[in-house]
Amino acid sequence: MTRINENFLKLKAGYLFPEIARRVNAFCEASPEAKVIRLGIGDVTEPLPPAIVAAMHSAVDEMASAESFRGYGPEQGYAFLREKIASVDYGERGIDISADEIFVSDGSKCDTGNILDIFGSDNVVAVTDPVYPVYVDTNVMAGRTGEADSSGRYEGLVYLPVTAENSFTPALPEQHVDLIYLCYPNNPTGTVATRETLKQWVDYALAEDAVILFDAAYEAYITDPEIPHSIYEIEGARRCAIEFRSFSKNAGFTGTRCALTVVPKDVTGTSSTGERTPLHQLWNRRHSTKFNGVPYIVQRGAEAAYSTEGRQQIRDLVDFYLTNARLLREGLEAVGITVYGGVNAPYVWLKAPEGLSSWDFFDQLLQQAHLVGTPGSGFGASGEGYFRLSAFNSRANVEEAVTRLQRSFS
Repeated sequence: MTRINENFLKLKAGYLFPEIARRVNAFCEASPEAKVIRLGIGDVTEPLPPAIVAAMHSAVDEMASAESFRGYGPEQGYAFLREKIASVDYGERGIDISADEIFVSDGSKCDTGNILDIFGSDNVVAVTDPVYPVYVDTNVMAGRTGEADSSGRYEGLVYLPVTAENSFTPALPEQHVDLIYLCYPNNPTGTVATRETLKQWVDYALAEDAVILFDAAYEAYITDPEIPHSIYEIEGARRCAIEFRSFSKNAGFTGTRCALTVVPKDVTGTSSTGERTPLHQLWNRRHSTKFNGVPYIVQRGAEAAYSTEGRQQIRDLVDFYLTNARLLREGLEAVGITVYGGVNAPYVWLKAPEGLSSWDFFDQLLQQAHLVGTPGSGFGASGEGYFRLSAFNSRANVEEAVTRLQRSFS
């Protein structure tokens, strides 16, 4: 008899975004004349930057010639891309990260889940609440939790609430934890972590012999010069942190797929016999065994993101989405809605009207304004009463969405 992984049965009835899609599809079938504007899933809408497109076209031409054709590449990523990442993303900020500490992949979503392969099942895991659901669900799938309670919180996980009451800054755990998920700029709240906050976390991780899993997928959206772009800007982080980055939200690679994970050679874990083992060698083995590398054509496109033209075009693209976020934020504030985020991130986090749950507000916006957002409770119990809007859309749609939102709140 074939046995299943019963940890999957612990998962909530539906992953957040498929449930949103189900409700939206049902509405569209019932109201085919409605023009629905989707500000829910954080999927980019604008074309790839021209410099990246040109580089990918050139790479396609290379693949058409026997002399320049490439088959399997290095699983860790081509040196031409890893060296650019090391010199620009880290070197230009004075951060000591070498090219061979960088692993190119097909997405941070994948990496933040796959990284669990190198950690023991008995590690105590801490997550912020609300949280990007992938962090929680992949730990459930891996058997690190018990069942979920009525609020959706899983036994065995340590939840760190982030709400307006604590200025969206999670308190350090009151107990020992082994793995800590941090995401800044934050998804879903759009808030950021100060240098002082990150230092507290690094100091805690070093003192507790814990590892920080730092998701920096939205670092390109940081506009405040005082806010760190990388956990490695904090002294000691090389010994306790793994960082995830992506080309999806800055260069528009959501459909092209390219990301990276940084595993410094200084960060270690402990075996059952007490032996210290570099996590770099474990991740390298996992990456080489279960992954065959990002396509050459895609990596050439990613490399072009670091050219003079590519960097300016990406800056323009990020600024475009940040302007969308500003329009959403200011439009909501103008009608008295309490809003957070949308300054250093492409997400606006708002308070639902008094008396409405997050999903009630989702249904109300869909039915009355034909707008789609993301219910805060879908990100965790502490997200109840909040709602996320994404700035990833066309300018015309964002302006129309602001009009509809203001009408629905007036």
